[in-house]
Amino acid sequence: MAFAFLNNVAIRGISACVPRHIEENASLPIFSPDEIERVIAQTGIERKHTVEQGTTVVDLCAHAFEQLLHELQWDRMSIDALILVSSAGDYITPPSSNVLHGILNLPETCLCFDIRQGCPGWIIGLEVAGSLVTTHNFRRVILLCGDSATLMKSPLDKESRPLFGDAGTATALEYDTEASPIELEHGSRGKEYHTIFAKAGGLRYPTTPSDLEFRTDDDNMTYRAIDSHMKGMDVFSFALATAPKSVQSLMNQFHIGMDTIDYFIFHQANQYLNEKIRKKLKIDSSKVPYSLRNFGNTGSATIPLTIVSQCRERYSTDTINTIACAFGVGLAWGSAHFITHHIVCPEVIFYDSL
Repeated sequence: MAFAFLNNVAIRGISACVPRHIEENASLPIFSPDEIERVIAQTGIERKHTVEQGTTVVDLCAHAFEQLLHELQWDRMSIDALILVSSAGDYITPPSSNVLHGILNLPETCLCFDIRQGCPGWIIGLEVAGSLVTTHNFRRVILLCGDSATLMKSPLDKESRPLFGDAGTATALEYDTEASPIELEHGSRGKEYHTIFAKAGGLRYPTTPSDLEFRTDDDNMTYRAIDSHMKGMDVFSFALATAPKSVQSLMNQFHIGMDTIDYFIFHQANQYLNEKIRKKLKIDSSKVPYSLRNFGNTGSATIPLTIVSQCRERYSTDTINTIACAFGVGLAWGSAHFITHHIVCPEVIFYDSL
């Protein structure tokens, strides 16, 4: 197990933006009525907000950023670093964080970089962004996390299509010597990278015409070589083995009592898996909020989106003790313990495509 301890880092606010367009799982043409009823019952996902062609995570994160900055009443010239965590960018080059830098009119002194990551991304991004802040060389850092994942999945893939939605989020971090420490645990299992995988489109396997054709694999899943797809049972086994151990190790390492935690915010993979994790850790259900029903799995956005959509009133008005845990593509995982004090937490923003 690997741990990190960050002093002098305060989370000041969290915002989230989703497309206004809704895709109802009950209406998906790739399922029979009996099939989709079972899928919804198992995953807990009834609908997702999905982008239309031409909208990307850059658009969603830009709106989340603007709303958060407005609510915080921060001058954009005071932003020292902008980090974007996402599975894919608008372009091969430049990094999407630099594109956002221009859109958001940030100062030339603002450090910008991308972290190419999916579901574990908010925890990884929090550790990286917090590490910048704790040095006091970067006083204010904005962490953007999200994906327009539906553009990267096969519309015919029965395993992925009902699960994934789209979202962009913004988390504001600030140097503060009075802040409670942020404590983290993280890990990677890179030898299993192919468990969640899109083969074509990179430099090792440049896209060919045949990569744009749908094919059905041995597990009866239909997708193109450019589409991200996963081995569902392998992902399930990985998450069930890893997430509880990560949370428990974090609590043991930093002597955190279960009763002191107000919320355990888990990556919104699917309800059946998450409930297995919750029960394995013996956490009361009242401490584990879900945003799955209406938003699905939004990759690196799920933890901040769950906070904003399910718990914003408490986070806005109270001191909240939180443990968050995420896991997925890489394969990678991470958990974080942090305490927030009446942070800025505006309602979810709905983005209208042009």
